[in-house]
Order: sequence, then structure tokens, then C-alpha cells
Amino acid sequence: MDRQLVSSASPYERIVGFSRAVRVGAHVFVSATAPTMPEGVEPPPDTYGQARRVLEIILAAVSEARGRPEDIVRTRIYLTPGADFREAARAHGEIFKDIRPANGIIIVSGFVDERWLVEMEAQALIGE
Repeated sequence: MDRQLVSSASPYERIVGFSRAVRVGAHVFVSATAPTMPEGVEPPPDTYGQARRVLEIILAAVSEARGRPEDIVRTRIYLTPGADFREAARAHGEIFKDIRPANGIIIVSGFVDERWLVEMEAQALIGE
């Protein structure tokens, strides 16, 4: 079965040895995605802004794997204790309110970069 690797140009991909997303058959698995910005720009300071940035990266990865937002069947939201749950949920709901994938929300102690408040993962199932 073919395996397509999708990169988001995150500096961590080469260091850690992972892909932003992997498509195998109809399945797309999107790695935990942080609010990394192009060219070292600071991430948004708020939960909503970071969640929107994370979702942009996830949707771009799914698109590169030839999927659409409607193909996403599961998401996971990871939040630090200092993150605003309502704002992460608002950003998620703006994209997925009608799609309504299965979802989990997990509180974690922190992320690799202390500025990050939120990370998300996604899985898609693409109909051919």
C-alpha cells in the first residue's frame, strides 16, 4: 500500500523524525500540531489565535493528502492549564460545527515550547 508523507516545514520534523501527516490508503493521520509560525515569527499570544493557527496547519496537511475538512473523523485537543478551553473550543467549532468529528480534550502540563497553549491531532478517512 502506498504511503504519502506530508511535511509542514516544521523545524522539529527532521530533528524528531516525523511527518506532519501520513496517508496510507484512505487514512490520513495528522501528528500533534503546535502553533508554529513561518520564519520564526512569534505564535499568537492567546488560545484562540493559537488554535486557529494549529487548525490552518492541520487543514493544509489534510488538503495536501488530497482530503477535505469534511473527511476529518477524529480530533484531539491538548491544552495547558493556562489555556482558555472556551477559546480553543470556539476555534474548533468554527471549522467543525457541521462536520462534528469524534473529539477528545486533554489537559497536559506543558509543551516543548512554553509559549504554546494548545496542540491538536486529527485523523481523516478519505472516500475515493
